[in-house]
Amino acid sequence: MSSKPSTSLKSNKPLTAKDQRQRLKAFLELHYHKYNQPAFIESDPIVVPHQFSKLQDIEIAGFWTAMLSWGQRKTIISKSFQLMQLMDDSPHDFILNHRGKDRAAFRDFVHRTFQYTDTLYFLQFLQNYYRSNESLEDAFFVDDQQDPVGKGLIRFHELFFSLPDAPSRTRKHVSTPARKSSCKRLNMFLRWMVRKDDHGVDLGLWRRIRQENLYIPLDLHVDNVARRLGLLTRKQTDWQAVCELTENLRTLDPKDPVKYDFSLFGIGILEPKLLKADIGF
Repeated sequence: MSSKPSTSLKSNKPLTAKDQRQRLKAFLELHYHKYNQPAFIESDPIVVPHQFSKLQDIEIAGFWTAMLSWGQRKTIISKSFQLMQLMDDSPHDFILNHRGKDRAAFRDFVHRTFQYTDTLYFLQFLQNYYRSNESLEDAFFVDDQQDPVGKGLIRFHELFFSLPDAPSRTRKHVSTPARKSSCKRLNMFLRWMVRKDDHGVDLGLWRRIRQENLYIPLDLHVDNVARRLGLLTRKQTDWQAVCELTENLRTLDPKDPVKYDFSLFGIGILEPKLLKADIGF
């Protein structure tokens, strides 16, 4: 994080590094509470898993919605609900019990570059996985002191594509830090499933993965705001940038750094004019 003294419009007195950090934390906390509200759910893809109460239904709906989360949020939500309808709005039961002939109903389901071939493999993997496992959390969990979530993402990617007929084209839809990807959609899914607070937006159902180890979901909006606030300096938007930004956020809240995703994303989407203002950092 930049420690260069700056001057805000409200004062001619240079700000120390400590002052900057305190102001930045207060600014992000303000917007965290502003956007981490139940009203946020309806217009965000997290609305899809929120429609379910059974753990496995929530996991499947959340995972697949997160994997489809690129483009306009309205379209992402619509497509994700369409997918749930194709699974009779009972994703876990459908995943466990559907047969090959039932997959034909998904033939016309397309979202940008996510096509029928990808859908078939997702169905195959999820059926194979849930017939032997209770929770998708186990697929991400790594008992490691240094980097449990980063290694967990790598483990999940390897597991996901471990079936012998995994199509190569589907790999672009499930990323991994091993290829230096920012893993935005997977990190968002983990935020949904792991973070727990009293605001009611994130689902907070998983317990083995700890929220202090999560990484920020880094997309274009978060990237732009983070750079404006001096939280990110790396030029590429890749895994190293995710690590840099998350480490800087951990200096502000070591126990829950990714809560500031609400702040950064909310500002980027809803208050982009703030990026052009002198906000004192």
